[in-house]
Amino acid sequence: MKRVVITGAGTINSLGTSVPETLEAMREGRCGISELEFRDVERLSIRIGGQVKNYQPETRFNRQQLALYDRFTQFTLIAAREAIAQAGLEFSGELAARAGVVLGNSGGGMTTLDDNYRSVYEDGKNRVHPFVVPKLMNNAAASHVSMEFNLKGPSFTVSTACASSNHAMAQAFQMVHGGVSPVMVTGGSESMLCFGGVKAWEGLRVMSKDACRPFSANRNGMVQGEGAGVFVFEELEHAKKRGAAILAEVAGFAMSSDAADIVMPSKQGAARAIKGALQDARIDLSEVGYINAHGTGTAANDKTECAAVADVFGAHADKLLISSTKSMHGHLIGGTGAVELLACIMALRDGVIAPTIGYEEPDPECALDVVPNEAREAIVDVALSNAFAFGGLNAVLALRRFT
Repeated sequence: MKRVVITGAGTINSLGTSVPETLEAMREGRCGISELEFRDVERLSIRIGGQVKNYQPETRFNRQQLALYDRFTQFTLIAAREAIAQAGLEFSGELAARAGVVLGNSGGGMTTLDDNYRSVYEDGKNRVHPFVVPKLMNNAAASHVSMEFNLKGPSFTVSTACASSNHAMAQAFQMVHGGVSPVMVTGGSESMLCFGGVKAWEGLRVMSKDACRPFSANRNGMVQGEGAGVFVFEELEHAKKRGAAILAEVAGFAMSSDAADIVMPSKQGAARAIKGALQDARIDLSEVGYINAHGTGTAANDKTECAAVADVFGAHADKLLISSTKSMHGHLIGGTGAVELLACIMALRDGVIAPTIGYEEPDPECALDVVPNEAREAIVDVALSNAFAFGGLNAVLALRRFT
């Protein structure tokens, strides 16, 4: 089996329009959550989110492209361009034939859907643009990335709600690890911050009106975000042969299903995924230094996740550093695990642990070191990235510091 490393990373989210900007914001504990700006926002009871502000798509794409690219696809392409440029790869010949792209997404072209429902039902129009379907479909971003970069190998989209990105990256890891492809472009994206998108989430009554405070006793719900995170996963020897800089090693993963409830998380299901990732990566409990938590800021998720971590790690749980960067960039749903993987890379490569901001009151049911409010320096050899989705679908990635 092949060792898998990360040689490129790209992002756009409410904290920054690139990886350096995003990591700087994470180090500073900066909040990217602000008042939402879009049509009919005044009709919503939830009016905050991790929105990408001052975004000008016409500076990045031409008119023909914008006719085909929903906002989530635009974000994906921006992140993919940064990741592939950092990796220093050009796809041609045999490499192009074998390299592919696996992306996570949950809502698809929600902005396109919202705009066109409004056009038909509110404005009474009888026609929509002929590209509405290819623009809103969940696989649009993966398809356009494959076309822009000439990726002719396995290419598809994974949709498992809030675990979509981690499931996608796990599939990409498996393909490189098993020798199917020497290089895979992977990650995820989401853009649900429009009237219809937020209105639907309001109905669940899991959203906060003021802030995302994971693990804090006074937390009152999640806050949505938008954006993308994209990475280049590459077989180690392939990367070394061309002298590529390596950000981290992807050591293993595991997936599990709660098979219990459509919205309430299960401690047992989360624990199985965490334990499985450690076993797949052949990592001892004592080696783990940091966990990027799912940490949504809802009462049920946070206490369940902390209980799962405590069950798996036992006495070592008290030595772990755990944080939720959703407190800064919001919950990107299908794209969230991809942006959060940046915090794992920062911990491993730079020795900086992103904080959980907004933390105000200790919760005895979340009695772990959640790195409250300020980043911390620490030498970390192994990091985990947790993703636990509605439907009880869990995916955990294990990463090692590359030396």
